[in-house]
Amino acid sequence: MDARIRLIDAPFRDPRYAPRRLEVEDRGGGELVLTNPTPHATDFTTMTQALARWAREAPERAWIAERSGAGWREVSFSQAWDAVRALAGGLGELGVVGTRPLLILARNGVDHALVSYGAMSQGMPVAPVSPQYGLPGANLSRLAHAVEVLKPAAVYTEDAELFGEALAAPFLAGLPVIAGKNARAGDVALARLLAAAPAEPTARAEDHAKYLLTSGSTGLPKAVICLHRGIATNAAQIAACFDDDEPPVIVNSAPWSHSLGANSILHMALHRGGSVYIDAGQPVAGRFAATVENLKLVSPTYHNMVPAGWMLLAGELERDEALARTFFARVRVLQYGGASLGQDICDRIQAVAAATVGEKISFASGYGATETGPTACNVHWPNEQMGLIGLPVPGTQVKLTPAAGKLEFRVKGPQVSPGYLGRPELSAQSFDADGFYLLGDAARFVAADEPQAGLAFDGRISENFKLASGTFVTVGELRVKAVSAVGDGVTDAVVCGEGREALGLLFYPNPTWPREAVEAAVREGIARHNSAAQGSGGRIARALVLATPPDPNAGEITDKGYIAQPIARTLRAGEVERLFSDATDVMVF
Repeated sequence: MDARIRLIDAPFRDPRYAPRRLEVEDRGGGELVLTNPTPHATDFTTMTQALARWAREAPERAWIAERSGAGWREVSFSQAWDAVRALAGGLGELGVVGTRPLLILARNGVDHALVSYGAMSQGMPVAPVSPQYGLPGANLSRLAHAVEVLKPAAVYTEDAELFGEALAAPFLAGLPVIAGKNARAGDVALARLLAAAPAEPTARAEDHAKYLLTSGSTGLPKAVICLHRGIATNAAQIAACFDDDEPPVIVNSAPWSHSLGANSILHMALHRGGSVYIDAGQPVAGRFAATVENLKLVSPTYHNMVPAGWMLLAGELERDEALARTFFARVRVLQYGGASLGQDICDRIQAVAAATVGEKISFASGYGATETGPTACNVHWPNEQMGLIGLPVPGTQVKLTPAAGKLEFRVKGPQVSPGYLGRPELSAQSFDADGFYLLGDAARFVAADEPQAGLAFDGRISENFKLASGTFVTVGELRVKAVSAVGDGVTDAVVCGEGREALGLLFYPNPTWPREAVEAAVREGIARHNSAAQGSGGRIARALVLATPPDPNAGEITDKGYIAQPIARTLRAGEVERLFSDATDVMVF
């Protein structure tokens, strides 16, 4: 009771947000355009200008760090600036600098960051692909497709032995390989590039900085063109959401093969002169211990995780007072992305915060895609309501267009990609007549008469489906509600039922729980969910607890930690059929 009273009475710790601003244009026919007129900085137009500034103004401050034994290997801004220019010179001596990209086959790491910025400084794009594409046991067809699309000039790998099977594939034959360690005969050691004469940056604002592959959940991945100006601008837009001159301190695991980790975390921190501590943990049961350990060592000022990570952290914070004291010591903003987070998880975390430091911490979220920078919208005001995607970031316009009873979400802004590498027709088809990028998602106002209260995600058009009755199923919303209702006994779920009479869910069990306990939690949770569900599009009729965890090598779970629903349904076709059969292990409600 005392803890609950403290939560109710606890004030928000100041997140240091700038004032919220919104302009709404009614274009008739239900179409609206939302604009954030807040100005943002234009000091940086390339990826290395921020690094040069902080190397001058805060040379000893740590920019990036990774675990090394019991502590951290920290690289300061001045050390990073020297290394980036040396690597740029080394790449030039190797003869690979040009418009073809440097393919990066590596996990997040200090050397990964340095070689990336070294290449980009010379106008050479980098193309970091998911490490899952090349780790032992991977399905190499995904890497082969990436190489076909990207046509790289060279490859950087953190460890030529670890990624040896992929590096030996015929589709990489003849490409120079730069190895951070365990170089094979013929490979170029990274140390050789670091010893080269430094080269000053030559990149221009409109040069291609990165090619980031889309998730491929609805088809083969495409390579999104990320311009220097676009990434630099998006970092400035995010910074303009704050009235905060203090550099952020971040502990983060989001992969740099995706725009959230590479642009919204790594480069946003660089833009603001902040420090990034690389977290090698993963937001899945059995691999989260490293994250907990890192958060005991470093108190962040900003913390961003996918919902699966927050679900695991909530329990850890409740059990470990020392972790809670370190974590809540100075954190000002908590943020989730990639999927929706249940309100109950937020409430549990806020209860621990109130009990530990006497304050609640603003819980933010955002919205966008690789093609939009990625950040098009975010919550930039004190908040503890889950399910919001916020409002446009400064300098961004959002068009809401009526479509199939919903409001389709479209984006225009200087951070939006010009399109896809080698796909001019597809690039052109991705924009409407007014130049707004088409995401294929829907949004709704949280309060119809108060647009400044923000937007909420209203379903992914390509992910949702209809039952045989014609009832529309909002997959993302249903999945979050069901998993939240079941609780810690499951880690995620796949929503099934397209073209069938009723809905069914496949649940991934928490591997630390006995199966009997998982099944009991599913029965109780679904019963609670169904008692509050309205209509056949929300009521769950069948459930099956899976025997195996999601397979990352097959793309079932992305390296951002969420389930790729269409891929999972395809890979689990046998279980889907079983779900709708008379099998004895299927729960019928």
